[in-house]
Amino acid sequence: MYNILICDDERDIVNALKIYLSGQDYALFEAYDGEQALAIAEKNELHLILMDIMMPKLDGLAATAKLREKTNAPILLLTAKSETADKVLGLNVGADDYITKPFDPTEVLARVRSHLRRYTRLGAKPEEEKPTLYSVGPISLDEEAKTVTLDGESVALTPTEFSILRLLIKHPGRIYSTAQIYELVWNEAPIGSEGAVSVHIRHLRQKLEIDPSEPRYLKVVWGLGYKLEGGEKK
Repeated sequence: MYNILICDDERDIVNALKIYLSGQDYALFEAYDGEQALAIAEKNELHLILMDIMMPKLDGLAATAKLREKTNAPILLLTAKSETADKVLGLNVGADDYITKPFDPTEVLARVRSHLRRYTRLGAKPEEEKPTLYSVGPISLDEEAKTVTLDGESVALTPTEFSILRLLIKHPGRIYSTAQIYELVWNEAPIGSEGAVSVHIRHLRQKLEIDPSEPRYLKVVWGLGYKLEGGEKK
C-alpha cells in the first residue's frame, strides 16, 4: 500500500485525481493548501505527493521546499501550461516532475507508477544483481546502500538525482541525450518533460562539482547530451 498526498485548492481537481488513482493499491490523502500538506506529511509516511503551485496560505513551491527537508518521496507539481517559469522553479526547490493541466488520466497514472517504481526500487536491494560500487573520479555510488560520496564525504541526492547519476556512472564517457535519460530514468517515453532532465543535471553539478559553471565530471556535449567522466587533466 502506497500513501499518496493530493494537494490542490480546487476540490474538483482533488476529486478528479482521486478517481484517476482509485482502484490501485494507494491510500489517498487530501490537502487544500500547503500548510495542510505539511501537517499531513508530519503525521504520515508519504510515498508520493501531487502538489499544486498556486494555493492560499502556503503555495506549492514553498511547501515543496519544506517537504524536501523531511522526505525524499517524489513530488509531482500540478501546473498550468502557462506556468513554465514556475515549473523550473519548482524543480529547483526539489520537485521531481510536473503534470500539466488539464490532466490526461493515462498520463497521471503512468507518471505516478513510474515515480513509485523508482522510489521503492531505490529503497530495496536488487534481487538478481550483486551489490556494486561505481566510481568516477572522486564520485562514488553504492547501489546496495543507496549512497553517494564525493571525496569520501556523503552527498544527499533525491531519488531522481540518484537515478540519473547511477545511469551515467555505470557508463562513464558515454553520451546520453536528454530524451534518452528521461526515458531510461522515468521508465516512459519522452512526452514533453525532458526539460526536467537539465534541471536535475544542474542540481547534480551543484552537489558534485567544485565549480558547477565549469564542470570537470558531469559534462554537456553540445547538441548531443550529457556524460560523466573522471575529470583527468589533459
